[in-house]
Amino acid sequence: MVALLLLLGVQIGPAVAGTPNRQPQLVARGDDVAVAYGAGNAIYFAASTDGGTIFGPPVMVSSQGELALGMHRGPRVAYTPQGIVISAVVGEQGKGKDGDVLAWRSLDGGKSWSAPVRVNDVPGSAREGLHAMAFGGRDTLFAAWLDLREKGTRIYGATSTDGGASWSANHLVYESPSGTVCQCCHPSVAVDGSGVVLVMFRNALEGSRDMYLARSANGGKTFEPAQKVGQGTWKLDACPMDGGGVTVDEKGRVATIWRREGTVFATRGGDPEQSLGEGRNPATVATKAGVYSVWTEGPSVRVETPGALPETVDENGAFPALTVVRDGSAVVAWESKGAIAIRKVR
Repeated sequence: MVALLLLLGVQIGPAVAGTPNRQPQLVARGDDVAVAYGAGNAIYFAASTDGGTIFGPPVMVSSQGELALGMHRGPRVAYTPQGIVISAVVGEQGKGKDGDVLAWRSLDGGKSWSAPVRVNDVPGSAREGLHAMAFGGRDTLFAAWLDLREKGTRIYGATSTDGGASWSANHLVYESPSGTVCQCCHPSVAVDGSGVVLVMFRNALEGSRDMYLARSANGGKTFEPAQKVGQGTWKLDACPMDGGGVTVDEKGRVATIWRREGTVFATRGGDPEQSLGEGRNPATVATKAGVYSVWTEGPSVRVETPGALPETVDENGAFPALTVVRDGSAVVAWESKGAIAIRKVR
């Protein structure tokens, strides 16, 4: 196996002393890479045009309201043909128990940002603060979140086909027969090249906290019955606060990654689950070259690229995110001592 090559990286330090940067998310389009993250109640964006080697100065997207942040809460980012979209769950200042999925657009590469558009059509129903967003074929931008509009936690979603300017009516993705899905694990979203929407989430069913995958062939209007991911079962009467990730490659093959007990597991296509090792907080990206994965093992950030054994890129990091650029390098971002660390690995 070929060892990973760790390339030079950057760190984005706090804009305000004593307010750490947290919960980075990444997306790439060719050599363009976008990172979004939170600091206090502010949302920030930074961009690279050289495949993730150099990033421009951060731009504040919004600082209004109370930003849901921490334990996978925080902003999400996507490229669309029209521009860049950032979403986040934000509550009204001082309310404490409300929260809406809001979406901002930039049509100039992230230099300026629109006023937010509310995605959930029942105000306050996204107050758990956990959501996901992804763009794919047929101009499909899809957001999913843990929803509390009724008793129990459900997965709801909405679609935008105009680059985040407007959003559809909300559609139920999944309602558990137990009355609730896992209440504090974030969902994950992928959209393939034909516009098929995939939503992965942790269920709470018959005393188990296992991952399930829901699929929509009509752009998120309706979903097929959700299917369990992996062969094992995690009997747990608690929330692990760890939601995993789902991705799809150019051929439509779906890859998933998640934590069960203290181990990170992954699947691709119809293959059986594979153990990647001890850890939590995993994320994954599938390409024609193979599957890229990142997770934390204790305080260490671990990365696996196609044809290489897992390697440590930082011995003291948390909540890593991952994307892949044109030359096949992985760009990894994570929380590092109050800053956002970003590295390329090949």
